[in-house]
Formats: sequence, C-alpha cells, structure tokens
Amino acid sequence: MADQSSNRPKVDPDEILEGIKTWVDIESPSNDSEAVNRMVDQVETDYRAIGAEVDRTPGRDGFGDILSARTPWGGDEPGILVMSHSDTVHPIGMIEDILRWRREGDSVFGPGIYDMKSGAFMAYYAYRHLVRQGKQTPLPITFMFVPEEEVGSPTSQAAIEEAARRNKYVLVTEPAREGGKIVTGRRGSARFHITVNGVPAHSGLRHQDGRSAIKEMAQHILFIEGLTDYERNVTTNVGLISGGTGTNVVPSECTVEVDMRLPDMEAVEEFVEQVLNITNIDPDCTVTVKGGLNRPPYQKDQGISDLYEHAKGLAEEIGFDLQDMYTGGGSDGNFTAALGVPTLDGLGADGKGAHAHDEQIYFSSLEPRTQLWIRLFETLK
Repeated sequence: MADQSSNRPKVDPDEILEGIKTWVDIESPSNDSEAVNRMVDQVETDYRAIGAEVDRTPGRDGFGDILSARTPWGGDEPGILVMSHSDTVHPIGMIEDILRWRREGDSVFGPGIYDMKSGAFMAYYAYRHLVRQGKQTPLPITFMFVPEEEVGSPTSQAAIEEAARRNKYVLVTEPAREGGKIVTGRRGSARFHITVNGVPAHSGLRHQDGRSAIKEMAQHILFIEGLTDYERNVTTNVGLISGGTGTNVVPSECTVEVDMRLPDMEAVEEFVEQVLNITNIDPDCTVTVKGGLNRPPYQKDQGISDLYEHAKGLAEEIGFDLQDMYTGGGSDGNFTAALGVPTLDGLGADGKGAHAHDEQIYFSSLEPRTQLWIRLFETLK
C-alpha cells in the first residue's frame, strides 16, 4: 500500500518522549503501593485533563489502585479496552544510579521504560492527539491501568475479565518483541507454593530421630524439574527455596516457589495436576501444595488473526512491516484472549532489556507505533 502518512497530522516523537519521561520518573515497584499510587495519580491527572471519565478502585492486599479512564462518547456500547500496568519490577532508586534516564543514540534508558510505561503513554498520546483535533472514534475506548501485573495481577484479574467481556477488542501496551513484532499468542503460567514439614533433631546426637524436610523436598524438586518437556513447550522452574534453622539441626521445614509455563489447556490439565497431586515420600513428612493456573494460555484464534491482519494493513499504510509472534512470557492479555475477546499484545515501543539493568526503548519506534495506535482507534468498528 502507498504511504499515506503525509495526509495525517504529524505526531511529535520528542513530545512523546517528554511525556514518557514524566511517567518513568515516578518509580513504581509492584509491592510499594504508595509508589504505584503516585504513578496512578499522574495517569489520572493526565486523562482527566483531556476529558476522560475516570474511575479509580482502591487497592487491596498491599497493592495500588486500579484506574480506568473512558472516552466521554459511546456510552455503554462495547468498544476497545486498552490494557496497561502502572507497576514495574525495579526497586526505588534505580533511576538515580543503575538505570538513570539517558539517551544514547537511538536508545533511551530508564526503569520500566520498555516494560511498559512507554507503550502506555503512547496509547494515551494517541488518544490525546485525536482529542486535540476534535475527533471522536467509532468505538468508545477504555484505558485500564492495573497495579500488580508484574506479580500476576492477583487483585485485578476479575476486574480485567469483567472489562474485557464488555468490549469488542483488547489492545495491550506491553512492549514490542524482537525488532518490533507484536504478540498474538503467549504460554499460560501456573505458580505453586510447596511446603514440606519434617521432624527436627540434633544432627550429631540424635540424627536418627529426625526427618529432613530438605531431603524430602529435594526429591520433589527433581520430579518438578523433570516435568519440563521442550518438545511440548512446557517448562518448570523451582525458582525460590528456603529451609532449615542451622547446620546442626535436621531441618523440619522447607518451602519452594515454582513457575510453570504451558502452551495450551491440554497441557494445563495434564501438568498442573501432577504438581497439585504431589504427596510425601517419607511417611513422617507432610507435603502441602498451594497454587495452580495463574494465567491461561493465549492462543491465536480467528478473531485475533483478523485483528492482526487489520493492524498489519494499517502499518503498511504508515510505512512499516508489522509482524507477529508467539512468546513464552505472560501478560494480562492472557486473561482477555482466553475469554475469546480478540486481543493484540506487544503494541508498545520497540527496545530491549525488560526487567534488566539495560532496559531501553528505541526512539525511532515512537512515531510509527504511535501512528498505529491512532489508526487503530480511528478504524476499529
């Protein structure tokens, strides 16, 4: 298709970057509700300033607030849900040292800039761009910011699913992958907390009286890790372990945290149950398994394929080739896609280093990808 970008009002990438900096400067680690709510305050202020109708739900369980901002047109008509998260993985202080804001050539660094404050701001800027021109979109748009996506959205999942059911499409502001690809499929994830209780004893005087919780757990760890099946795209990871009270005490307790990634519901039913059904090997030890499926698999169905092809055509008009991909990491798009609502993910800025000390976006991606947001808002019906 011919490049029609010259027929549209220009977006200013420097203005976009300035706005992104405003949001990145507000560090917001998931487990610091006050910090997250400072970010939510800024988002609320920005959306109110352009006439959006804002609803804010107080946080619970130590997490920040959920914020929804909706266009003042469209009433209760099903529309577009734009999913973002206001939290990041980086602790307070990263921006002062390890991940200070800076631009080096095409790369711009900062905590949470790639995952995902740049994408969230780009969607906001696209809406503001239309408001400045006095335009309304064919469908109403709801912008939803959740406070704890990076830890699995435990307090916001129900709200996400409720919002998705009320809309025709979901667009997720997670970052682009591998040179600008968007995401049309993700593995599901399960999380488990496993505890073994044994019998303590003095390891020198009465070792025979003890029942080691660590020894028992070690056998279960080998079983869990052994469930990994690369051919089926199933991976299991015992990522955290703690136990014991001293080197001269037979340990009476051991706990582990397990992450499992699964490609489809068939794998969910097979592998999740194997972990949930773990029982003790030593009759004098007890094993307690808590957890289960955290995010369902996100699979590319016909609705997602059609939405992707629409976005791909818009990108061609703008002047770039939009490719899609399947990825292993989870997002809130898993929840919405599993409900059958057409979902496009990874629509944020291109870059690299999510969760790392070199997290960065590419300045050159801001203008074309923001134009894509504008065109999606203008054309989805």
